[in-house]
Amino acid sequence: MRYKQLGRTGLLVSELCFGTMTFGGGRDFWRAIGRLSQEAADDLIARVLDAGINFIDTADIYSEGDSERILGKALGKRRKDVVLATKVFGRMGPGPNQVGLSRGHIMQAVDASLERLGTDYIDLYQIHGFDPLTPLEETLRALDDLVRSGKVRYLGCSNLAAWQLMKSLWISDKCNLHRFESLQAYYTIAGRDLEREVVPVLQDQKLGLMVWSPLAGGLLSGKFDRDGQGPEGARRVDFDFPPVDRVRAFDVVDVMREIATEMQVSVARIALSWLLHQPVVTSVIIGAKTPEQLADNLAAPQVNLSAEDLSRLKAVSDLPAEYPGWMIAQQSMNRFPEPPSV
Repeated sequence: MRYKQLGRTGLLVSELCFGTMTFGGGRDFWRAIGRLSQEAADDLIARVLDAGINFIDTADIYSEGDSERILGKALGKRRKDVVLATKVFGRMGPGPNQVGLSRGHIMQAVDASLERLGTDYIDLYQIHGFDPLTPLEETLRALDDLVRSGKVRYLGCSNLAAWQLMKSLWISDKCNLHRFESLQAYYTIAGRDLEREVVPVLQDQKLGLMVWSPLAGGLLSGKFDRDGQGPEGARRVDFDFPPVDRVRAFDVVDVMREIATEMQVSVARIALSWLLHQPVVTSVIIGAKTPEQLADNLAAPQVNLSAEDLSRLKAVSDLPAEYPGWMIAQQSMNRFPEPPSV
């Protein structure tokens, strides 16, 4: 397992992060995501840690808190060996203030997460999205207080637009607050929208990138056909998310399948390996319902895509040119003077 620096911090995290959204899930919406028991979770966490993964991600909203409870018990005495990440924002009760990124909800939510996880600190505390009602200053000051209190060590965010991310960093700098050190976002070879505006911000501001749903909800596993038919019990069958341009996605899958056949590996490994070859990516979040799925995902870092492989994948997955990107690229040409002729 390789390890990377998380943003500009001194924290090292494994290039694969284990996501626990499949833990619990016994009720309503979450049943389609996963219904893993404590026993099944214990087994997966043991396998993950033994494989060298030191980065585990969850959220308070996953299975209405059950994911955090199950994860905390599964980690047990090995809690100290992991960089533990969770999130705040989603609705955790019926009251009007039991959702969002107000100071009140954040302070209540962090204590509840700590209790469920059975720990007295969270390594990476992330806002799960953008709250249109709460000023960013209020959210960032509350998060800064959590770092200063010792309940939280680093701050991250998820699902923000480039302007929201940049504004938050400016506020933190202006007010001398602890800033976001990472972004958790959707990014796949079939969904490269992040590259237009967000990736340049991450590179310029030296933020880490955690990738969620790297297989587009299983669509890039190679187990679905163009009509959307897939294996029984697959998440995409009951929960068609995230949104994907299916024509584009299956064109990409066709090329990945060719490369996978040549290398005698699964299509899923090719999709994960492509992400691991992207310099902006810090860690790819993998999830699993079975030991077999986990084993296949854990093998992705062993897949070394050649320059030719990457070129074939680039040709089929490149984003269409859009303004002002194509204008910026054109005006950047010939920025350096030509070397003098001899």
